[in-house]
Amino acid sequence: MALRKYKPITAGTRWRIGNAYAEVTTNEPEKSLLDVAKKTGGRNSQGRRAMRYIGGGNKTKYRIIDFKRNKANIPATVKTIEYDPNRTAFIALLSYADGEKRYIIAPQGLEVGATVISGESVAPEVGNSLLLKNMPLGTVVHNIELQPGKGAAIARSAGTYAQLNAKEEKYCVLKMPSGELRKVLATCMATVGTVSNSDHALQSMGKAGRNRWKGIRPRTRGVAMNPVDHPMGGGEGRSSGGHPRSRNGKYAKGEKTRKQKASDKLIIQRKNGKKL
Repeated sequence: MALRKYKPITAGTRWRIGNAYAEVTTNEPEKSLLDVAKKTGGRNSQGRRAMRYIGGGNKTKYRIIDFKRNKANIPATVKTIEYDPNRTAFIALLSYADGEKRYIIAPQGLEVGATVISGESVAPEVGNSLLLKNMPLGTVVHNIELQPGKGAAIARSAGTYAQLNAKEEKYCVLKMPSGELRKVLATCMATVGTVSNSDHALQSMGKAGRNRWKGIRPRTRGVAMNPVDHPMGGGEGRSSGGHPRSRNGKYAKGEKTRKQKASDKLIIQRKNGKKL
């Protein structure tokens, strides 16, 4: 992919580094795969604010993505590569041989006119989806299931991928995007390749208004608040602060926040290099 550096014609474009959208081939989404994307403004079902700094933003439609890839052994042709306002990665519109259309997360290098297929033991080529146990070691994958048939849960955002490191009896060992080594059931599906739009993290908004278009409101620092509003608030002059912590007093740095889970036994090595 390519980035676009804007000329400093205005204050908003002076620091703007945007996406050139070189891979995107159309601006018109497939109408049959659109759904309503209702905004909450950070409010829960009782109408009370549950999340701060959310509100406004442009209207969007949700693109229905096929995370299960359960249309087995039927070839599909890539019709378009599109921008999706609901995620960081690009999406690809597939047209199957029987006429059905579906959206998938577009892997890096997938082009219009290419043919992809899903199934238990199809060829491990970019865009194809198959069982982990049928992939060769070292394969780079994304859209990984954690439970067979439930749909992809891991490595779905722009530029992410995992690598198949080893195979055991009923598990495969994957090196996750975080660096963690984890066992995943060998009967789970995954898609070959890296997620598209890998330069997403290098973009610069250029102005606060672009975040307002996305529905993100300004975030107030804790040290700028009063003591009644935040543990880090208050102080005379510039003598504010203290230990970094959340609004509820939970330390933000250095303290373990992960809860014990049943799936912890499947983690071989954490992202910090510590073995369990």
